[in-house]
Amino acid sequence: MTNATAANGKEAAYHGFPAEDDYGYAQAIKIGNTIHVSGQLSQDDKGNMIAPAALDESGKPANFSTMAEQMRVTYTNAAKILARFGATLDHVVEETLYVLDVDTAFAVAGKVRKEAYATARPQCASNLIGVARLAFPEQLVEIVFTAVLPSSMDGHGLISAGTG
Repeated sequence: MTNATAANGKEAAYHGFPAEDDYGYAQAIKIGNTIHVSGQLSQDDKGNMIAPAALDESGKPANFSTMAEQMRVTYTNAAKILARFGATLDHVVEETLYVLDVDTAFAVAGKVRKEAYATARPQCASNLIGVARLAFPEQLVEIVFTAVLPSSMDGHGLISAGTG
């Protein structure tokens, strides 16, 4: 994993997956105290899909039974990216879940989200949107996050001292 800061003040974080270079994107961009996290998914540290959906003969998911596990891994991956900027899921103010099956997502998302945020009522706006396809055929969910660090934090988890 690497971070890079551009001349325009944006700080980018990367997992180091080949797709980041192939497609040309960062996993997250921090500007000021706001962190915009690109769609995260259920991948290990090498970019391999964890809990992939079984595919039918046409190459589409045969069922959605691994959606909960894909969500869990996706939240874990988001937490890793946020940590690169000194943030946690507690700093998330909005998330959007893109899912292949809305009914399955509604059946599992509440429990998975509560586990990920370690609270019965996660304090972030949340959107759940059904889509026809995601980046990989065996992928069932992708989650985008926006997090905001308190203005007194320097982005590395440290409280800045006042000059008063």
